[in-house]
Amino acid sequence: MTTVLQLAAAGGICAGLFTGPGGARLWLGTTLLGVTAALAAAVKVLVGGEEWEWRSTFLLGGEPLFFRLDAISSYFLILLCVIAGAGAIYGHEYWSHMAHPRSARSNRVWWSALVLSLVAVLLVSNGLHFLIAWELFTLSAYFLITLDRRRAEVRAAGWLYLGASHAAVLALFAFFAILAAQTGSWELRPLRDHPELAPLFWLALFGFGMKAGLFPLHIWLPSAHANAPSHVSAILSGVTIKMGIYGLVRFSGWLPMPAGAGWVVTALGVISAVLGVAFALGQHDLKRLLAYHSVENIGIILIGLGFALVAVEQGDAAWGRLALAGGLLHVWNHGLFKALLFFGAGSVLHAAGTREMSRLGGLWRAMPWTAGLFALGAAAISGLPPLNGFVSEWLVYLGLFDATISRGPAAWAAIPSAILLGVTGALALACFVKVCGVVFLGAARSPAAAHAHESGPAMRGAMIALAGACVAIGLAPVVFWPAVARTVGAWHPVWAGLATPAPLVALGWIHVALALLAATAGWWLWRRSQRQGLTRALTWDCGYAVPTARMQYTAGAFAGIITEWFAFILRPERHERRPEEVLPSVANFTEHTPETVLEQVVTPAGGVVMQVSTLVRRLQHGRVQAYLLYLVIGIAALAVLVLAGVGK
Repeated sequence: MTTVLQLAAAGGICAGLFTGPGGARLWLGTTLLGVTAALAAAVKVLVGGEEWEWRSTFLLGGEPLFFRLDAISSYFLILLCVIAGAGAIYGHEYWSHMAHPRSARSNRVWWSALVLSLVAVLLVSNGLHFLIAWELFTLSAYFLITLDRRRAEVRAAGWLYLGASHAAVLALFAFFAILAAQTGSWELRPLRDHPELAPLFWLALFGFGMKAGLFPLHIWLPSAHANAPSHVSAILSGVTIKMGIYGLVRFSGWLPMPAGAGWVVTALGVISAVLGVAFALGQHDLKRLLAYHSVENIGIILIGLGFALVAVEQGDAAWGRLALAGGLLHVWNHGLFKALLFFGAGSVLHAAGTREMSRLGGLWRAMPWTAGLFALGAAAISGLPPLNGFVSEWLVYLGLFDATISRGPAAWAAIPSAILLGVTGALALACFVKVCGVVFLGAARSPAAAHAHESGPAMRGAMIALAGACVAIGLAPVVFWPAVARTVGAWHPVWAGLATPAPLVALGWIHVALALLAATAGWWLWRRSQRQGLTRALTWDCGYAVPTARMQYTAGAFAGIITEWFAFILRPERHERRPEEVLPSVANFTEHTPETVLEQVVTPAGGVVMQVSTLVRRLQHGRVQAYLLYLVIGIAALAVLVLAGVGK
């Protein structure tokens, strides 16, 4: 497998250097070959149960390469292969050489480099090499985010991503360095019998939590996902933030956990879920809205992981298995439907040239494929049956309900967690009703939206493939259960051999029945409309004889009441010009939701640091006499400390 992956990765990077349609097709074929080989290897390990290992005969940084493919890395590798393959097909048309002659080749090269480095992150079992692979994937993602670097906002988003990523790398460097110093080896392996390593988890939580977009460490995520090309946004949201989840899952299974770690992870998950969807409701930029939903869904995943940690701490309670299984399945589900939604947003941007929902509308007529597939992804991310999002959230709910019935200490956390998870789902549904209604229904709000066109076959094909995966997991969850159960057992061997929950089989049949019922109802309504010759009119015309697009609900007005509930954290900024005449010629009202954590916490703190730095810099002015004085003061202070120590 190693030889195939190395050849495919090298071939993909080399093929990406060629220009023109022939080079692009060669790159696409090589990339699909590589991800197919990796997918087959991951499925074989996950289904067959035999781990794969390989050691090199040469040294890299003084350490031999050690690759291991077990159930956990295979589980995440499958998601990477699916999204990377679909993204390559989508990007082949979306970021073509004809449309982007300056950056199409860079897109292909850095895409291959990103996929290769992500595979390395999942396979390496050496802390030093893990850091190298992690840094390579960070840099590859940066160059993909800034493909359109002529725009100032893209460059700013890239620098913010790079700065936040390197803050995470510093924590991870400390984590792996201390781990190597304590164990005497860089090799990564299970170390639960070393309780002195437990405090290292907090470093891992910060470093991996920053990459995952955990609230409030998400400051880089909205701008990076919004300003990157849409196929890049898809792999960022669908896969790269899952590397943070992979790190937390991997090392929480290999290392001893400090007391209370599960409660902290659960609390952070609940906060991320609720506030992520609250910030999403306040957005008017389509891709920025989707980015905040990544924060929300990372929170759902961490709720499952957090309760699994609590269950292990409380004697391997059975409800922890269901919570972890739901969280792990949601890793797959979120990757699939979020990539689908970003592909749909990219199709809208490709056709209308804008991400602002207030300039869109009525796109379902010109873009029926995009509208339908985006609506399917919206239903999946809202946790509606019979799609995959409902299955994973339902498993998390089962774990929370069982924890409540157990009447132990976990019940007091499970009850509010279940309630807030339900609130999150309701708010997510409201948010995507807003998106689908404002973007695809009603009338066009701009000439660009009025003249939009459907995306090409490659972009549609990638979206259809992801939509099919969402439907498959929703209709046949029992087929995918063995992969989830094997991963749960690899995380905590005591839970190995987890049997298929009986309700899961019934849920699959119920979903099949719902899908057939929905298809039948849709066909009947379509036939009825064709027979009766129903006329179509603008929605929300308020009874006007000659309605205009300006009379429709805007994105801000649609969610205004709900966002008011969270005004304490959203801090919306309003700009208005009130009418001053009986028949005013000018009047307007706009509302903007800032990046609260970044703009009102991180930026002011950074300003204080820069001011202190400026003051300190004034001490360096080139006067030798002053430098001698600093030296004398330092020696005197050191002497005082030494004398104080001797006195004790």
